[in-house]
Amino acid sequence: MTIHVVLADDQDLVRAGIRALLARGAQEGGASGTLGDEPLEVVGEAVDGDDALRVVRRTRPDVVLMDLRMPGTDGVAATRAIRADPQLDGVRVLILTTFDDDADVLDAVRAGAAGYLLKDTPAEQLRGAVRTAAEGGNLLSPQIARRLMEHVAALPSPASGPDDGAGLDLSELTDREHEVLRAVAQGLTNAEIGATLHLSPATARTYVSRILHKLHARDRTELAILAHRAGLGPPEPRG
Repeated sequence: MTIHVVLADDQDLVRAGIRALLARGAQEGGASGTLGDEPLEVVGEAVDGDDALRVVRRTRPDVVLMDLRMPGTDGVAATRAIRADPQLDGVRVLILTTFDDDADVLDAVRAGAAGYLLKDTPAEQLRGAVRTAAEGGNLLSPQIARRLMEHVAALPSPASGPDDGAGLDLSELTDREHEVLRAVAQGLTNAEIGATLHLSPATARTYVSRILHKLHARDRTELAILAHRAGLGPPEPRG
C-alpha cells in the first residue's frame, strides 16, 4: 500500500530535497511490498500553515511533514487545526524542523503531532518515521527524546499516584517488553527497535502495542515519559 504524504515548508529547496529522499526510498525498497517497505508518494505541497490545511483537506494524505516556523500560520497552529477537523481524523502530522527548544517540542506534542524530527535526521530514519506515523505510531528523534526527558526530569515530582512513573507497575512486562520500552524511551522507530533487538519492524510494532495496552499509555511519547520516571536505562542489544 502506498503511503501518501503532504510536505509543508516555506522553502522550495527543502521541499524538493525531502521529496527526493522519499522518492529514493520508494525506488530502493518500495517494490518489495513487505511491511516496512511501503512506497511513499508526495501528493501535495504547501508553503505555510493555511496552505497546508487546504492541501490536506483536498488530498487527504496519510502523513503530513510539517515545518514548524512558516510565514503566517505556523506549523503548530496548522497541526492543531488538522487534528481538530473530524474529517481529517486519520491524518498524522510529523513536525520536521531545525528548532529543538523545549517550548517548541511541548507545543507540538500538545497540538497533537505524531512526532517531532529534526531536519538533520538521516534519510532512512525519516522514511521509517513516516511509515511508523502512517501505521499509527508516535515517535521523537533521539535528540528530541533526550530534551523531553530532561524537561520532565526538571519538573517537580508529583505526589505518588497512578500517573507517577516512579510507582509504575512494570511487573506485567516481559524481559523483551522491558527492552522495547527502553528503546521507545530513546525515541527509536519500530524499524530501529527491530534492528537493535533483532526483531522485524512488524514484531517491534506488536510489542509496542502490547506495552501501550499494559501500561494504559496513550502513545509512544507518554511511554517514553513513563519509562524515564521509572528509571529505565538504555536498551541492551542482544548479540
